[in-house]
Amino acid sequence: MTEPPAPLGLLAELTHRCPLRCPYCSNPTELSRASEELDAATWGRVFREAAALGVLQLHLSGGEPAARRDLPEIVAHAAAAGLYSNLITSGVLLDAPRLAALAAAGLDHVQLSVQDAEEGSADRIGGLPGGHARKLRFAEEVRATGLPLTLNAVVHRQNLDRLPALIDLALALGAGRLEVAHVQYYGWALRNRDALLPTRAQLDAATEVVRAARVALKGRLVIDYVVPDYHAHRPKSCMGGWGRQFIAVSPAGRVLPCHAAESLPGFRFPSVREHSLAEIWSGSDAFQRFRGTAWMPEPCQGCERRELDWGGCRCQAFALTGDAAATDPACALSPHHHLLDLALHEAAEAGREFTYREMGRAAAAT
Repeated sequence: MTEPPAPLGLLAELTHRCPLRCPYCSNPTELSRASEELDAATWGRVFREAAALGVLQLHLSGGEPAARRDLPEIVAHAAAAGLYSNLITSGVLLDAPRLAALAAAGLDHVQLSVQDAEEGSADRIGGLPGGHARKLRFAEEVRATGLPLTLNAVVHRQNLDRLPALIDLALALGAGRLEVAHVQYYGWALRNRDALLPTRAQLDAATEVVRAARVALKGRLVIDYVVPDYHAHRPKSCMGGWGRQFIAVSPAGRVLPCHAAESLPGFRFPSVREHSLAEIWSGSDAFQRFRGTAWMPEPCQGCERRELDWGGCRCQAFALTGDAAATDPACALSPHHHLLDLALHEAAEAGREFTYREMGRAAAAT
């Protein structure tokens, strides 16, 4: 195996604590407790090691990263390491003084998540009464500080028809960028797949809305569009390829090739408490196992796209087939492609009930 390319991005999952209960949350269903979290000084060391590896962008996430009272100290460590820091937040735990402290510590960018453009639906999806109004106030505070703002709208069957209103909301809040991110189905989202999967008609309509908005709003709003694999014929390059561009570190310090990799059995993901990022990136089995193309089965091994999509998503392959090394069922050439049709059929017959994300238990509500 040749030396891997330098990673470009680091996702620092500072905590799994969060006041929201989103049923599509990408956190694992077994959540880390506060007592397991890395302290600020250890995060500082991780950031310095990441910068030395070549990482340029740092994404501070969770859970809700603002659940940590030492968040300004963590941001200051990122700035000292020379990393561009992006805070991925629900906004509900941040007010003007806390935001000012983060800006003073060197925060570069804010990415605010919203569950819908309509308040009642947004609060139902997020599981937090009054949450949407608090997000709107926080967005005004971001604009007042002068920090760049991205609005992140996670879309699915129960809010996708309001995509035009979400675009209008991004404009009203002064966002420079809108990420329209269809739910990806692992973790809590896999538990809720039947309630979340959009129909093909919804997807086609949303794609046309995005196409038209990109033309009409060119120069005013950048729109990123992440589509679901369940309507695909070819897989996308998940995280730019396993162990090629991206590192995630869990709240407890486990180092992952993607934020959902803990869903895969048969791995021992190394910890920053015991190893350096450089050791883990270059030599650990967890990063080597699906890196490159040698691991691929047919038809991937002989496919001309193998160094474009890098085999697709390993977490999705496992979730659907029980085998993380299988051809991603999103590919029409996969012997398991029919599983996507089956999932879509089951979702079409399902209701709207969610299993909400909980720290200690699963709670169902309509």
